[in-house]
Amino acid sequence: MSIRITGLRGENRIGDGHNHKGRKVTSAPSSIGFYLYGALLLLVCALKIPALVRRPRDTLLRAACLLLLSAGLLMILAAPHSIAGLNRHSGIANVSAPVVYVMTTIFSGASLLLIINWRPAPAEQTRRLTRLCLVLYGAASLAIVLLFWAGDAPVEQRTLFDVHYAGTPCIREMIVLYLGAQGAAMTAASVMCWRWSAKVRGSLRAGLTILAVAYLLIVCFVVMRLCAVAARWTGHDLDFLVDEVSVLLSAPAAVLGALGFALPLAGPRLAETVRAIRQLRQLGPLWRALKDVPTPGAVRVPLSWWRNPPAVLLTGRKTALYDAILALTPHCDPEVRDAAHAAALRAGCGDADAARAAEAAMILVARERQRASPLRPPDATGREVRHAQAQDLITLSRAVTSPLVHHIRDPYMPLQKAANHE
Repeated sequence: MSIRITGLRGENRIGDGHNHKGRKVTSAPSSIGFYLYGALLLLVCALKIPALVRRPRDTLLRAACLLLLSAGLLMILAAPHSIAGLNRHSGIANVSAPVVYVMTTIFSGASLLLIINWRPAPAEQTRRLTRLCLVLYGAASLAIVLLFWAGDAPVEQRTLFDVHYAGTPCIREMIVLYLGAQGAAMTAASVMCWRWSAKVRGSLRAGLTILAVAYLLIVCFVVMRLCAVAARWTGHDLDFLVDEVSVLLSAPAAVLGALGFALPLAGPRLAETVRAIRQLRQLGPLWRALKDVPTPGAVRVPLSWWRNPPAVLLTGRKTALYDAILALTPHCDPEVRDAAHAAALRAGCGDADAARAAEAAMILVARERQRASPLRPPDATGREVRHAQAQDLITLSRAVTSPLVHHIRDPYMPLQKAANHE
């Protein structure tokens, strides 16, 4: 996430609508987006508090809560109305600058802290880096406040504070400190994400790659502002990098940052849902063939798709299919399977395909024989129960739709059914 801090447009102190360099100043962006996004982050942080109370020593959870809290507060404090309100109600010109810079520094440290505790590493190394991060970014936050009070920034600057006071003693050091701290944290976090992503796969790798790109965008944001500040030191004007160019990176970095953290959490669940939906579709032919098979003793509870996730529907569908196959077991005839297997081999099928086609033909014939004679055959005790339960339902479902299976099964259909076919 990259927050546009003093790059907010709309200096109301310029009466003719231009800044001190003659560039046209546009109206300030709305604060609503800042407040909504900030409130959402704080809400997510609040939802994690019960878990934090239960696991107070969970360093990863603490780092996540710190990141959410600092990001939410930063969005609220960086809103244009908040900046104007802080300056006006405090009676101190530009007091919003150190407030937002401190929150930016805390957010940067929290981002690095989360990556340190998230990635797999020796426990002692993680503790050492965690302590170092807390000390460095805590000290940087304190130094920002002290440098602001030691310096002099009497003229309110809501958009170009960094470059306007680039040469002011103490204020200059404060600006370089907050930008340097942010840039260092984002560079380190990006490098750590790149290295970690090379060792993992799936949604975690995708999330880490996206995070690395998001952090690089923030590094570019910092570099542009540092270039504009350095240009002021040498008597040049690159102010457009602050209020026109760098701010364009804020939204993409924020979106990519949120996506990068969300993808590893939502990715496995999304992949499971997609896999369940695909298997439900693949089981469709077998389900349509066996859904009306009576299953005495089995309890069938209808599952509505709008109330149950696909994984639950898939489990229910598989259970119902196994029950149907088990109910057909007394009517399964090994002779039908053997004859169908031989016919499939003669038709040019491989051994595995022929075996699956033979199983499908036997089950379809058993279904018709059960319909024709619902009573249990006298010689069917224990017939094929284990074999029927071990079926690969998806490949069996695929075989059910094969024209070859329908051709093979026809000679073994009950007489009444065969007559109907004719």
